[in-house]
Amino acid sequence: MATLSAPGKATSTSRPAGWLQAHLPGTLLSAVIALAATFVSTLHGGPQLLYALLMGVCFNYLSHESRTRPGIELCSRTLLRLGVGLLGARITAAQIAGLGWTTALTVVAAVVTTMALGVWLARRMGMSSSQGVLAGGATAICGASAALAISAVLPRDKEHERFTLLVVVCVTALSTLAMILYPLVARALHLDPQLAGLFIGGTIHDVAQVVGAGYMLGQETGDYATIVKLFRVAMLSLVVIVVSASFRKSAQAGADAHAAGTRKASLVPWFLYLFMAMVVINSLGAVPPQAQDALGQLSRGCLVMAIAALGMKTSFGELARAGWRPFVLLLVETLWMAGFVLAAIHFA
Repeated sequence: MATLSAPGKATSTSRPAGWLQAHLPGTLLSAVIALAATFVSTLHGGPQLLYALLMGVCFNYLSHESRTRPGIELCSRTLLRLGVGLLGARITAAQIAGLGWTTALTVVAAVVTTMALGVWLARRMGMSSSQGVLAGGATAICGASAALAISAVLPRDKEHERFTLLVVVCVTALSTLAMILYPLVARALHLDPQLAGLFIGGTIHDVAQVVGAGYMLGQETGDYATIVKLFRVAMLSLVVIVVSASFRKSAQAGADAHAAGTRKASLVPWFLYLFMAMVVINSLGAVPPQAQDALGQLSRGCLVMAIAALGMKTSFGELARAGWRPFVLLLVETLWMAGFVLAAIHFA
């Protein structure tokens, strides 16, 4: 009996080591690209996620290598979901409550109408409803992070990851452009700090660009813009649940064969439970400021590595084949959201 148990122990202990050996090369590769993107962004400025994506595309051939493919897949899926879940550590219920009903309703209406416009316009342009939802959610909520979160619960097909990456590229570029132009618009319209913060935080896609544009206009505007933006980020969980429910059957049909055979698609993905738990814990004051900063950095790091891995799974040729329609779709949504918030400010 003792001789029979020894091999079993050896096998059980070798499984974690074997899993680590299989996934480590691709994971380390994604981490190196993420570090390189961070270094370039820190040294020269510019969007960190976009650098990671473009650098990842340059190493597309490695996604077909047997040694690196498992780790790349791990980063593009599991690490991506972990990064989205940890975004909740930046949000508290007090921040949201402090905005007031007028601001909250304006932001909610802007998000809902932008996503509805995305679905309608995508159909008119010959794209699918899921592509419209993905583009609309990226524009309406929080740019690349929202695109990645919504993409995780949408049906997967041969164009899914390519379209997701194209959305990330376009929405990051538009967000960077908005960071430069929107403060000029706020000054030209002589908006007071609170209204300027609503405009900046309620329209620019990515959190980093909101912070940059808001504080160009002063401390008060920057603080208010950041809180408005975090309210939009807080809507991510509800939007993903609605999208998951709407596309549940399609997502299950398009899932990997082994996953479809073992379990049904979950209505609420696990990373949303983590997101909501982090919001609750942070709202209760159980997360000290140092830990919030650390979790925020960890979340960002996971997302940068995930983007690098997604970049390695595509190529410049595949991105070019997507054509002009996704960019036009995102541009129209961006202009709609800016116009909607400005109109709400004008008529308030």
